[in-house]
Amino acid sequence: MPELKPIRIMLVEDDPGDQKLIRQSILRQRLANDVCVMESAEEALEYLQGVKAGEADHHAPELILLDLNMPGMGGKEFLRHVKEDERFATIPVVILTTSDSDQDILDSYKLHASGYVKKPVELQAFQEVMATLEDYWFMICRRVEVREARCLTT
Repeated sequence: MPELKPIRIMLVEDDPGDQKLIRQSILRQRLANDVCVMESAEEALEYLQGVKAGEADHHAPELILLDLNMPGMGGKEFLRHVKEDERFATIPVVILTTSDSDQDILDSYKLHASGYVKKPVELQAFQEVMATLEDYWFMICRRVEVREARCLTT
């Protein structure tokens, strides 16, 4: 198995239980050395504005895991903002949500989501999903440097 280079993941998730489960699964699967948890879409956009402004403690994520159903600005609106910004448009955004609505899936892909994953309810199934994310995004897809921000491309 090839050695995985450290990558930075931004998790945009409002539920503390899901935050903990996702973070632990990511770290257990060696998906990243840096998982930045944002509790709202507004907080995530503010962080990305800090990246644009060159703030030293703000680093562009290489992958964004995004919940759709959050209070305030929802995941779709956040996705729209990210994909409209030249600086962040190449960052893969994977929807990780409880919704299996056909409309949510279609809307997400129309907004250029890189993937759509329904959150499994059981712990074992959830860990399997995270292992699959590792295999796909970090072993199958090529990684390239794009200016200051690293991104993943297929």
